Amino acid sequence: MKLQKLLSIAALAGMTMLSASANAFFGSKDDSIKLGYLVKQPEEPWFQTEWSFAEKAGEEYGFEVIKMAVPDGEKTLNAIDTLAASGAKGFVICTPDPKLGPAIMAKAKSYDLKVVTVDDQFLNAKGEPMVDVPLVMMAASEIGYRQGSELYKEMTAREWDAATTGVMAITADELDTARRRVDGSIKALQELGFPQEQIYRVPTKSNDIPGALDAANSLLVQYPSVTQWLVVGMNDNTVLGGIRATEGQGFDAASVIGIGINGVDAVNELAKSSATGFYGSLLPSPDVHGFKSIESLYKWVSEDVEPEKFVEVTDVVLITRDNFRAELEKKGL
Repeated sequence: MKLQKLLSIAALAGMTMLSASANAFFGSKDDSIKLGYLVKQPEEPWFQTEWSFAEKAGEEYGFEVIKMAVPDGEKTLNAIDTLAASGAKGFVICTPDPKLGPAIMAKAKSYDLKVVTVDDQFLNAKGEPMVDVPLVMMAASEIGYRQGSELYKEMTAREWDAATTGVMAITADELDTARRRVDGSIKALQELGFPQEQIYRVPTKSNDIPGALDAANSLLVQYPSVTQWLVVGMNDNTVLGGIRATEGQGFDAASVIGIGINGVDAVNELAKSSATGFYGSLLPSPDVHGFKSIESLYKWVSEDVEPEKFVEVTDVVLITRDNFRAELEKKGL
């Protein structure tokens, strides 16, 4: 009788060990879900904040976030291989190049990984947006509209004469986000009553300070009668390029108003001891982007709830010399 009981106990223990071994080998529903978060510029405060809030989502929902830097196409595709090997179920990505979209999706599908894009939208081989891939990004037109509205508000506060004021709109119409931001800004200015014929568009070869500086210099010499300028661009750096051009051509800070978009690239300018023509920047919400993008991916993986194809984030705050430190701190920047 004792022998039979001992054999039964041994058999039960063996089954338990076998079950545990099987779960360890095949995986079980209690295993932690792993999700990747890939960003193109990990050194930037914007992306560090996205990572931080992605990890907060992981803590709240109980999944692991694998953070990876993908500064170019080769590293992006290698990162997807690494994620798959680690057992990840999907990833959020801010791509280093929107044209990598088809290659990224092909690689992801080969591993059955789910993909959510953040900040920048994928483009297909024809240069068209890949609208079938879930995307979380700033509401470009609305944020542009806010830029134009704030410019007009500050111009009015300074009691400028619209007849001697021009709008320098530095454009990059081949980029959908850039085009929608600038168009939104111009729309706001026109609706508020700014003369359409005094809005001057000039294309930049690159969305950085040197590219915008060259574009702005070519525009300024064409309109010597303009004594005050409002500067519009798709980001902080294009606006800063316009500001540098006005400085180089003799305009003082009191006769120029520039408002950028992004905030994080404007910190050094806003921290200068004396004011410049760069009045402020619209600071979006990297905290919202980081949390919301990976939250939607987690629910897709764990609950088969497919994300919305396009989530526009409209939360922005105007930061100026007066409030930028406090507002950046609120965002974890």
